[in-house]
Amino acid sequence: MVSFVMNKGYCTHNMFTYIKYFLIILGSISLYFTPLHAKDYDYINISNPFIKKTPVAVTQFKAFNGHSVEVQDGRDAKNILIKALDFTGYLRTMNPAAFLSNPAQSGIQLGQINFQDWTAVGAELLITGGIVETQGNVKLKLRLFDTFNTKLLVGKVYTGPRSQIKKMIHLFCSEISYKLTGKWGIFNSEIAFISTVQGKKEVFTCDFDGSNIKQITFHKSICLSPSWSFDRKWLAYVSYARGNPKIFIKNIKEKRGAIVNHKGMNISPDWMPGKLKLAGALSFSGDQEIYLLTIKGEIIKRVTKSWGIDVSPSFSPDGKKIVFTTKRSGTPQVYLKDIEGGRVQRLTFKGDNNTSPAWSPDGKKIAYVGIEKNAINIFVMDIDTKMPVQLTMNAGDNEDPSWSPDGSMLTFTSNRKGVSRLFVMNVSGSDQRQLLRLKGRQSQPDWSMSKKR
Repeated sequence: MVSFVMNKGYCTHNMFTYIKYFLIILGSISLYFTPLHAKDYDYINISNPFIKKTPVAVTQFKAFNGHSVEVQDGRDAKNILIKALDFTGYLRTMNPAAFLSNPAQSGIQLGQINFQDWTAVGAELLITGGIVETQGNVKLKLRLFDTFNTKLLVGKVYTGPRSQIKKMIHLFCSEISYKLTGKWGIFNSEIAFISTVQGKKEVFTCDFDGSNIKQITFHKSICLSPSWSFDRKWLAYVSYARGNPKIFIKNIKEKRGAIVNHKGMNISPDWMPGKLKLAGALSFSGDQEIYLLTIKGEIIKRVTKSWGIDVSPSFSPDGKKIVFTTKRSGTPQVYLKDIEGGRVQRLTFKGDNNTSPAWSPDGKKIAYVGIEKNAINIFVMDIDTKMPVQLTMNAGDNEDPSWSPDGSMLTFTSNRKGVSRLFVMNVSGSDQRQLLRLKGRQSQPDWSMSKKR
């Protein structure tokens, strides 16, 4: 069990030091940014496609007892922190060779830091850390500072066994994300995906950064289209293990669930936000139509009705609408439909084949796959303007987009390195990189919500 409390002593400093820092900063603060008042956490707009990464200095952790285990744990914790922050699309950790001081020696609290040393090297944010290790347990003291305003933004103390250091660091990263963006970020989220095992396709999961890989299914068959429930207790996926494709609804920990097994094809599961209900594409009535289902796989209602196949539903964040792929206009295109009102609207018009829509967490954008001139790429469309923006190009075939829980990133599948692998990129399309390295071929990622703190 990991516990954490606010350290009220972090803000202690004497008046002389405060006045000195204030005078230093006053003449230059306007050159960098204007401090916010109404929402002091909202330094960074992660939905801005032209966002510039904010430089953050992460210092050596102070080992309070100084013994070798404590020093090594502090070094490991710092490296975990740097890796997590660099994974985001809005923070950039700085090279420590540029640092002018070392808080691990001079002090990690507010009154012990010379902020001029950090503004001089261009650090807009500063993170200091301290560690106390006792008989296999650790206490991490972590602080995030605004260097130009000489201000403590986040101060936390986490305690627990050494095996939980990574979890403690990721909890702190979530606090950083919330303070800077107003969202809890990606640091306690998971990604479900498909990977081949001896020629068969199984469901796997990993942490947001590609670590902690786990195999979930062992059907020794073909599994497809994993989808997380909002509470991350359930996965829905398609399996051919019992003949025709069926939707399996599985509780991850309790090993219980249900199977949607109607005549024909049962595919394309997607969970409703905030509800233990899901949509799926079933073909028992003829061509494939989208239905709303209970967690037991029972049909609640039919959502679509047309002569063309309807597949790949994705719910809006409020659960009142879906986007989906349909051939009702002749070629596969993305449409939008109200669940209750029945209104249907075509969204994509450019290109002859647009599929796999995914609704962004803020409800403002749709990511989808478009095929133009035999090139398969990821696009993002603003729902209001209907203007598509191409995010991938000239890098193999790119499919299966899925949003991060804070809407700052997308994970997707690409064969740009020869075989199908999982990649991530910022919402602007920048920083495209491979997520993990695993034998076989990976595809169809689905990014979960973040766990509650």
